[in-house]
Amino acid sequence: MDQNHNVPLESLIDQLSEVRDAILSIETDHDQLITKSHSNFQYSTLNFLRYLKFRAFDLRQMQQNLSVLGVSSLSHAERQVLANIENILYLLSALNHTPFQGKYLFGQHPVNFIESAKRLRENTQRLFGKDIGKMGIMVTLPNEATEESYVKMLLQNGMNVARVNCSHDDVVVWKKMVENVRSVAAEIGKPCAVYVDLSGPKIRTASIKAPKKHRINKGEALIKEGDTIYLLHDLKDAKALELKKKKKIRLTCTLPSIINDAQAEQSIWFDDGKIGGVVKQKNTWGLGILITQSGPTGSRLKSEKGINLPDTKLNLPSLTEEDIQNLDFIVAFADIVGFSFVRRAEDVGFLQQELAKRNRGDIGIVLKIENREAFLNLPALILKLMESPTVGIMTARGDLAVELGAERLSEVQEQIMWLCEAALIPNIWATQVLETLAKTGIPSRAEITDAAMSVRAECVMLNKGPYIDRALKTLNDILFRMEQHQFKKLVTLRKLNVAEEFWNQVE
Repeated sequence: MDQNHNVPLESLIDQLSEVRDAILSIETDHDQLITKSHSNFQYSTLNFLRYLKFRAFDLRQMQQNLSVLGVSSLSHAERQVLANIENILYLLSALNHTPFQGKYLFGQHPVNFIESAKRLRENTQRLFGKDIGKMGIMVTLPNEATEESYVKMLLQNGMNVARVNCSHDDVVVWKKMVENVRSVAAEIGKPCAVYVDLSGPKIRTASIKAPKKHRINKGEALIKEGDTIYLLHDLKDAKALELKKKKKIRLTCTLPSIINDAQAEQSIWFDDGKIGGVVKQKNTWGLGILITQSGPTGSRLKSEKGINLPDTKLNLPSLTEEDIQNLDFIVAFADIVGFSFVRRAEDVGFLQQELAKRNRGDIGIVLKIENREAFLNLPALILKLMESPTVGIMTARGDLAVELGAERLSEVQEQIMWLCEAALIPNIWATQVLETLAKTGIPSRAEITDAAMSVRAECVMLNKGPYIDRALKTLNDILFRMEQHQFKKLVTLRKLNVAEEFWNQVE
């Protein structure tokens, strides 16, 4: 734009018409993607494909020009892409005194602001239940949830989605937790959906052997920046014995096939990113890893801590044998199944097939986006997911931060939320929400702000902790206040008391 801020209307109309024409082309070129979706989501799929085409353009200059004119709704186009564009074209044509050449008359688009909000709400209620309220509040159930009194406390403080994690405990414990949720919810008249997470192929440390100078306790090592550690197939083979004599740190993992997948110079992270390294050696016996990041005085590493390989294409099963066995419990007792460590659209198809075998194609499916591959494949994952009748997406921010880098997390969680809104499917804001409060009873200022941001999702997840009752009360209070001001990306413009009070004083 020139310095006098004159906006070239004809050029702007031509540019926006080009975007509109590209969007319209998908309806004939890719109509099979729409017809493959479940009938609940054909409306959603159409808008989602339009949005993906829309965001394939760099719209920054166009958006700036529209803002100068006071017409800036491109930035809120997720739920009604074509309607937004054609409405803007209508206004620009009027400003330019030229006829409007649109597909629909102004305000008569079938995929519009009001109808799309209604569809998003319907899809959310289908997943979590019609009594979900404005927001779902999911809580991970601890062992204490085998007691009815504990479950009652959670429900009375606002939990309306109970999460059972198959990575811990067993079927006996899970069954007792679910039975308590069902019976207490019925008793006090507060409906609660049951969500059960499959463990998935989670890569964890197994055995750890360390020389005396690195040993903290048995099976626990102190690892410092500059150390070289060795991830091995077997702690008893000749190489392991040689490394023992050389006083090196040796360890194994729960899924040793990753050793074959990893390549030299690829990064590897341990314990939710607390320890970072680079693969410097790859041999038949395992990997030599140079540690490049740890705590100032070193970091402890013990068994059952997560391992992430964000640069590595992992050849892991989408569902483990344990997951497939646990599906029998899930289809009998749960409303929603959480799919951990999903990576590709084929993974979603495999779960859909396993559920169909059990005559539970109707059960809710939530994909947990927690690795780089899943994020990069997210459009394809969502399209495959919408072949099922009841669906959602969880943004699992803990593993995502490790996989993509903490500095990218805020950008990525926003993109996931935009894609979910464009597909009109519910998004779950998860991991470390009010975690300090739940664990210590005192919140950090940063996590209060984070919890306030979660109002733009359809559900927020709290993890377990001794002060979970305080966390639930605080979250409810934050959400109640923020719901008055914001819906998705839109500011609702509720009257501000501070503004009213100012004018009461000066007038």
